[in-house]
Amino acid sequence: MATDALRAEKCGCLFEGKKVLRRCLQHGARLPLQGSGVVLVNPKYVRNVGGVLRTCSCTGIDNLLWTGKRVNPHDYDRLPREERMRGYADVQWGTSDKPLDLFEPGITPVAIEVVENAEPLNDFIHPDRGVYLFGPEDGSIPQVYRALCHRFIKIPAYHCFNLSVAVGIVLTHRLCQRITMGIQDPVTVGQAELRGYEHHDTDVIEQIGWDPQ
Repeated sequence: MATDALRAEKCGCLFEGKKVLRRCLQHGARLPLQGSGVVLVNPKYVRNVGGVLRTCSCTGIDNLLWTGKRVNPHDYDRLPREERMRGYADVQWGTSDKPLDLFEPGITPVAIEVVENAEPLNDFIHPDRGVYLFGPEDGSIPQVYRALCHRFIKIPAYHCFNLSVAVGIVLTHRLCQRITMGIQDPVTVGQAELRGYEHHDTDVIEQIGWDPQ
């Protein structure tokens, strides 16, 4: 384990002490990547990357990649507390400037971008192996990446969403649609990670009372 932690530190894998939290693409990932994925193009804030990682885990997305150098895993030794949950270890993650090349053939790259002829999310039928590209917090998806996308969708909204919120909306829509269409089984209570009163007693909750049922 100490050797794995050292390798993780050298490649920038997020780890906590000597415990490797997740094998990243640079050591131990299964390539080519299978299933669906999210690509963040040059994200600016690590909190958004952490939030997206959590969302991928919650909605059954297998892979998270991001491009650029503004969020460098070498600069961080742990995820923000809100993003540290058991389920996120199901997601393979890493950085690459050619992220789509890492996936197995047969993916459908989908750009979330307000462009002419973009399909509204509410009418969009999600592809089975969609890889969703999101632009940075302070810009749009560059043309070099847009040219690789097969589909374009836009989220109905009066203003711009925060990056991690936008990812959550798209991926939750995908999950709900797949359940409704019978492609994916509904998420049961037993599958969900339990949170709340049962595991996090506080003085305030003890004072006001709480009915866990």
